[in-house]
Amino acid sequence: MLYVLPETAGDIIVLQATGILTEADYTDTLSPLLDAKVAAHNAVRCLIYLDPGFEGMEAAAIWEDTKLGLKHGRDFLRLAVVGDAAWLDWAVKLSEVFIEGEAQHFAGNQFLQALHWIDEA
Repeated sequence: MLYVLPETAGDIIVLQATGILTEADYTDTLSPLLDAKVAAHNAVRCLIYLDPGFEGMEAAAIWEDTKLGLKHGRDFLRLAVVGDAAWLDWAVKLSEVFIEGEAQHFAGNQFLQALHWIDEA
């Protein structure tokens, strides 16, 4: 499940992922939100918090994530991924292939630091 957090405002998108992300999380929540923010602001700053209950992604969600990266790769100023999974360092490095902006991984207890970091752009 993907939740849009109240810190989302202006060109900032803040999301919380928990459980298993589905294709619908992308098509119904993230893609329309990103499309609207890019239309209004030309580029966005995004923070994704993978909470302790995050279990992964369906295959269809992985495909939607790839399509989103290809479509909006130039639209990110900064992308912060917050979570404690060991594979997140690798995932953030991989995201740099798809996005032109900066990307950084923060530990699960560094939500506020990540929020400040994206706001610096």
